[in-house]
Amino acid sequence: MPTLTITTQLRNQLRAAAHALRPVVLIGDNGLTEAVLKEINVHLTVHQLIKIRVAGDDREARKAIYDQICSELNAEPIHHIGKILTVYRQNPERPSVLMDESENTRAVRKPSEPYTPKKLAAAGLKKTKSGKVRPNR
Repeated sequence: MPTLTITTQLRNQLRAAAHALRPVVLIGDNGLTEAVLKEINVHLTVHQLIKIRVAGDDREARKAIYDQICSELNAEPIHHIGKILTVYRQNPERPSVLMDESENTRAVRKPSEPYTPKKLAAAGLKKTKSGKVRPNR
């Protein structure tokens, strides 16, 4: 199966979503074995976006492991910093990892409500539509 191609914007959103995640798979001194690949596959199926911690100090070896994981499991590389690898694979049967845009909107004040500064609100005062200050009831 061909690897996914994702946009830079989606990659940045996934990187932000992965910020709070902890590594779910640890690759030890034995490297990338079949058992580790199976475990990564299981976690990608369930979570779609995972972090992997790789032991070892050789950056080139970690990069090779990262490339091998992405190519063998049809996953998309998201981020590689130090010994932590972030990998994403979309699962069509599960909802997206990212929040919907409707959930990501800011609260909007009704146009009929005048803005009351924090200092006035703390003092128990409120602005009226005409701009006058009165006690908050």
